[in-house]
Amino acid sequence: MFLDLLILAAGLLTILAGANIFTNGIEWLGKRLNLSEGAVGSVLAAVGTAMPETMVPVIAILFGPGGNAHEVGIGAILGAPFMLSTLAFGVVGVSKMVYCRCQDDKSIDCKHSILMRDLKFFILFYSIAVAAAFIPSYTLKVPVALSLVAGYIYYVKKTLRDGDDLSEADLPPLTFWRKNPRPPLAVILVQIGFSLALIAGGANYFVGALGELATSIMVPALILSLIITPVATELPEKFNSIIWVKGGKDTLAMGNITGAMVFQSTILPMIGILFTPWQLSPLAALSAGLALLSSLIVYLFVKKQRVLKPLVMMYPAAIYGIFLFLVITMII
Repeated sequence: MFLDLLILAAGLLTILAGANIFTNGIEWLGKRLNLSEGAVGSVLAAVGTAMPETMVPVIAILFGPGGNAHEVGIGAILGAPFMLSTLAFGVVGVSKMVYCRCQDDKSIDCKHSILMRDLKFFILFYSIAVAAAFIPSYTLKVPVALSLVAGYIYYVKKTLRDGDDLSEADLPPLTFWRKNPRPPLAVILVQIGFSLALIAGGANYFVGALGELATSIMVPALILSLIITPVATELPEKFNSIIWVKGGKDTLAMGNITGAMVFQSTILPMIGILFTPWQLSPLAALSAGLALLSSLIVYLFVKKQRVLKPLVMMYPAAIYGIFLFLVITMII
């Protein structure tokens, strides 16, 4: 157990280091490609940092040894967006309150259209994915899975030019090329690739040690996949968002989370629908319902008030706390 705790700490530090290098590199990539904040945060950063949690259900479903593999895979698919739409939202709210204590206006300064677009797409796609669990025929489920992929492609096309252009943004020097104000594209890509390898490697060791730890204290497989594993694999998004909030880049901070939510409500459920029975246990269905509720609360608040206050983000965090309390009660 002591060795597992050491591996957990090392994995966490590796993920944090990778997240710092990644945010720096992804901003420079957006600047060099003349992309918007929406494209950088909701597509490039979101998909890049979603890779660790994407690999967990893919490996469990396609290469798992059987037994609880499908249960772990489905739990990981549903646990990832649940964690982002509750705990990660709360992390952004707390970060804003901590880093902006001296400001009169403590609103999360993200572009309204980008946030509302991402939340609408997530609520729509995730509702479709959850509804597919109640379709009895696999033949009828396949078109649903394909429609989710088509929906994500449409979302990416719509996102590419939404937001302020980063081409004129004043960025800190590229970590791998500090002496030149205009780093080569190849160096930027190498830095991003290196950071993703750090993040993936750290997450892999973190999740592995967490699994060993959970097994030793006999935590059920679904609990592990719904709560413990997503907390670990969503660390890149949380760290990235904290870094961006600290730097005053709230659009990138929120886009990193909401863009990952859209990705995880389309591509991951598609894998689950095609390669598993895609039947949800009561606990899994509850996590999916709470993820939708949390996103809907934020969406309605922003639609009514036209701004996003950090305190609003405490509602999703409270939803996560309630769910965690119910799960711990069930275990006890």
